[in-house]
Amino acid sequence: MAKDKDHWDNIYRSKQPGEVSWTQETPATSLAFIHSFGLPRTAKIVDIGGGDSRLVDCLLDEGFEDITVLDISGLALDRARWRLGKRADRVTWVEQDIIEYQPTGAFDLWHDRAAFHFLTTVEQVTTYLSVARESVRTGGYAVVGTFSDQGPNRCSGLPVRRYDEKLLTGELSVGFSKLRCVTEEHVTPFKTRQHFLFCSFRRREDPPPV
Repeated sequence: MAKDKDHWDNIYRSKQPGEVSWTQETPATSLAFIHSFGLPRTAKIVDIGGGDSRLVDCLLDEGFEDITVLDISGLALDRARWRLGKRADRVTWVEQDIIEYQPTGAFDLWHDRAAFHFLTTVEQVTTYLSVARESVRTGGYAVVGTFSDQGPNRCSGLPVRRYDEKLLTGELSVGFSKLRCVTEEHVTPFKTRQHFLFCSFRRREDPPPV
């Protein structure tokens, strides 16, 4: 949606990484989940709302060869491309709102740290989950990180939806089986603390309705 794109472009235009709460030098929790899946280096990975996250840097360092970063803000993607230099050519960059995304192939891993919780209407959540099911191959994995029920009510000037393990697992119960959940206390660049919930899932093929 245009107003959401404008909002995030303005954030990335006006703030540096040390001035936004989500910045992580090393996305340790995400990497721990990814390592636990034992994916081959040829696995197809998509980072939803990846922006200028350093997860893509880490995955390239580890030899992963098929990485897509999707974000609504082209300015965020430009910042990541600039940081990566020539290595940016090894990544597929998609500037799009996730609820308008139409996947062209199946991914082995869907990763989302802190995008899902910005979807606050039933329609947005339903569409996101439909896109996720279409995007992840049967037997593939999803990692979703959101603000926990102890997290903030707003972020970057926008309302968010907070989750506990039962609620997040329930949202992904169609088509995905929960593997495990962990909580993380994220220390922001300005030394405040935010409580996150991360859950991993495996994509299954549900039988058609009777």
